Amino acid sequence: MTFSYADLDPHKKAFVFELDNVLFPKQDFLLQVYYLFATFLEHTEQLNAKEVLLAITEFYYKQGEDAVFTGIKTAFGLDEKYQENFDRLMNSAKLPLKLLLYKQMLELLQQIVIDRKHLFILTNGNPQQQLNKIKQTEWNGLENYLICYFADEIKPKPEPDAVHFILNKHQLQRRDVIMIGNSNADELCAQAAGVDYANLYDFVEG
Repeated sequence: MTFSYADLDPHKKAFVFELDNVLFPKQDFLLQVYYLFATFLEHTEQLNAKEVLLAITEFYYKQGEDAVFTGIKTAFGLDEKYQENFDRLMNSAKLPLKLLLYKQMLELLQQIVIDRKHLFILTNGNPQQQLNKIKQTEWNGLENYLICYFADEIKPKPEPDAVHFILNKHQLQRRDVIMIGNSNADELCAQAAGVDYANLYDFVEG
């Protein structure tokens, strides 16, 4: 059962969101980077891009994103030097398509802005990569209202330091804030910081 902005405590003044798999599917980003890397290998190593992409996606779905480069390096006999190219694409790729917000989350963000509440993104992960995702997301005008922080520049979640930083910098009380995430790290961070927490799947089914 999902709920919407109207079901949330109207006294909340600030909403803190994770990025990946909360505002948009991380997979939408990864699959585009994998496509770009496969195309790159076609030009540099004369490999078939479709075959490389098929192998990449198979490693991704079966073993996870951390296994992708090692898997294709072994499968295609790639030089270790291509790790640098792969990492560079992950952090700074110009994507073919904009990243699209989950429909329910777009509606939620719009309602928060209409109600003149604070809208924060607090995201774990490589700050360069996360900023690149933010820049290539279709925000539908909401980018003017977003305040973004990279937890790794303070202390990654589940440590509460980054939430404490937001509270202090924006003169907010713990009772004013709700975090919306999708992981144990998000939930534990909210608990440690003493702020309310809602899981993504309370908003988006499936």
